[in-house]
Amino acid sequence: MAKIIGPGSLNVDITGYAPHLPVGGETTKGTSLRFSPGGKGSNQMTAAHRAGAEAMLIGAMGNDVLGNILKKHYQTEKMSQKHITVSDNFETGSALIEIDGRDGQNRIIVIPAANELVDRAAVLAAEGDFADCDAVLTQLETTTEAVLAAKELAHKYGKPFILNPAPYGVIDPAVFDGVDYVTPNETEAEEFTGVKVDSVEDCRLAAAKLMAMGVKNVIITLGVRGAFFTDGKRELLVPALKMKAVETTGAGDAFNGGFVTALAEGCDVETALKFATCTSAISVTRLGAASSMPQRHEILALLKQEFGIEMQ
Repeated sequence: MAKIIGPGSLNVDITGYAPHLPVGGETTKGTSLRFSPGGKGSNQMTAAHRAGAEAMLIGAMGNDVLGNILKKHYQTEKMSQKHITVSDNFETGSALIEIDGRDGQNRIIVIPAANELVDRAAVLAAEGDFADCDAVLTQLETTTEAVLAAKELAHKYGKPFILNPAPYGVIDPAVFDGVDYVTPNETEAEEFTGVKVDSVEDCRLAAAKLMAMGVKNVIITLGVRGAFFTDGKRELLVPALKMKAVETTGAGDAFNGGFVTALAEGCDVETALKFATCTSAISVTRLGAASSMPQRHEILALLKQEFGIEMQ
């Protein structure tokens, strides 16, 4: 079993569903409200865990009602809480999510709260598990110092470092230097590079700018258009799978969790991208973020059906 570690966010998603999303000043009658485990870090590690990896998140939550939702999730999933701290002084992070019933698209407000406690010291305290992991995965929902510390330990022990640069924020470009795989969506790619991503050529231009910052491999997820990969020498465009989407929240997290799992197991990049594509495709057919992540047998079945790839 591959082992994955990294700092990441723990949130509770407070999700409202409506026939359509309101415009400014409008009130829309919703259909339901759900409280569910989320946060990019937790979502991605849940995706990796269900995809077959041992997933260890370095995170923080509050000692409150929302924190109890997350604790129950980790206990039910039988996921490690070794590096998750509980604070009496900070509330648990949350995300306010609105879902459009017409197409499953979303709008999200993230409130970091306890996630800001995840710093360099928290990452260094987990060094022993970096030493024997197979890959390191992180995002931008904690602190920059945590991301840099995770990259430092990944390099120290020769482990691939995967950065999902989401959500977008103004950060030191040095964060990208030495990243093995960066995985922005088209919006994040545009925000970090200034290149509006509407075509494969745009992907090339954006990727070139990211590689100029020191990134070794670039993966740009393109929603229904698939995923673009380049290492500066070769390119791959893996098509998205046509699925009836009911909610797209967590689709990118599913992709990242699936990708890092396959990569950590020793798969080549193309196979890992297709594994990630199947993971993401299944997730959009279900409600919720962490709760929508598919189990390994589901991913493998779709991988064989759509791409003719058989894995154990």
